Amino acid sequence: MILGIGTDLANIERIASTLDRFGDRFRNRVFTEVEQAKAERRRDVAGTYAKRWAAKEACSKALGTGLAMGISWKDMSVTNLSSGQPTMHVTGWAKDRLDKMTPAGHRAVIHVTLTDDHPWAQAFVLIEALPVDA
Repeated sequence: MILGIGTDLANIERIASTLDRFGDRFRNRVFTEVEQAKAERRRDVAGTYAKRWAAKEACSKALGTGLAMGISWKDMSVTNLSSGQPTMHVTGWAKDRLDKMTPAGHRAVIHVTLTDDHPWAQAFVLIEALPVDA
């Protein structure tokens, strides 16, 4: 069953300007060390950050809260499988919210997809509940 869905569209140029203006203060407030390491290795640093920004916004919407109710940017983290597929990990308040949303006898799976076409970066997040014995 679908527990939540969220989407977000981020402007890559706006993220690039924010990175230029606030640098590490912005990076450290919003992105985990793993996310920062991934972005800084990429040719399109701002685009990589923008996609992760959009994913965090989309995840917060899928959790039904937006960036309110105590959720922290770093409670949501985008990593990639060895295949390159993005995945979303939640901790802290976001994990607590996910646990409360997930019906008994089920486990939550967070699906995330990212795309960009300069100057836009987009993310979709879908939270699915699967029976534990499936």
